[in-house]
Amino acid sequence: MSVKKQVVLVGAGNMGSHHARVISQSDSAELAVLVDPREDVGSAVAARFGATWHPELPDLEPYDAVVVAAATEAHHELAMQVLGSDRPLLIEKPVADSLLRTEEILALAESRDLPMMCGLLERYNPAVITARAAMHAPLHITATRHSPYAPRIRTGVAWDLLVHDVDLAINLIGTQPTTVSSKLGFFHPESAADAEDVASTILGFEGGAVAQISASRVGQHKVRTLAIHELDRLIEVDLLRRNLTIYHHVSEDSVDDGPSYRQQTIIEIPEIPPSPEPLTAQFARFMEVIDGGADAAAERATILPSHQVIDHVIQERKQT
Repeated sequence: MSVKKQVVLVGAGNMGSHHARVISQSDSAELAVLVDPREDVGSAVAARFGATWHPELPDLEPYDAVVVAAATEAHHELAMQVLGSDRPLLIEKPVADSLLRTEEILALAESRDLPMMCGLLERYNPAVITARAAMHAPLHITATRHSPYAPRIRTGVAWDLLVHDVDLAINLIGTQPTTVSSKLGFFHPESAADAEDVASTILGFEGGAVAQISASRVGQHKVRTLAIHELDRLIEVDLLRRNLTIYHHVSEDSVDDGPSYRQQTIIEIPEIPPSPEPLTAQFARFMEVIDGGADAAAERATILPSHQVIDHVIQERKQT
């Protein structure tokens, strides 16, 4: 029986608590240390999952990997410490609070050839995985990610919501976008002045593929949909319910006795195989990369493109 990897988790907030649960349930890892500056919060989560609480990052020599789910503004310093100690890193999105700092972190991981992943969780949605296996040649992707307002989220929707579908579009099309165009909306009186409530983005790709992505936090219910348009098929994905439907239009014939018409479309509803929750699948992938079962360099290379797009959106925000 293999020895479980000893993992350090930084952050005991909402996302950190989910990471703590997933790590503690893993067959290949053990939550050894939970780091959070708030003793009441950190020690409570640590005790719940059998870990030791620390107020700050300990010496990492005894540990095998680190997961960072702290506040974004702390990511750069934490990531540089972790990678500087030659430890694999799984960090929540965004990697850092600027593109320059993100590039610095990735450059350090690259120079030391260290496993590094970013928490772009929709990649591990079982409906997305099934859709990716079903698709052939995507030409046009549309994505909608709308939510009711949440006062606890102080950043704009670009980093909170838009990044997930930008990442999906880039990975489904298979190349980085060559053009980015966005329009931003600032509506809610409780939002910070520089935090957008709506973002509508169009990505253009070499070869002509297009992605249209809408993110909003002034919706009245949660919407998470993805549509992959091919020349002769449409794959619709419900990211919340984790299901998909494939449409193939085969004919359109006029009806002789009236102005109506008849259409014929083949509809397929693929079965989604039983899958772990996305956070569990992501952590399993992290363990796989650490063990050498997946290419660490290739995994690192998937992080930057979506961050570059969101940085472009942020620059447009600054010019608004």
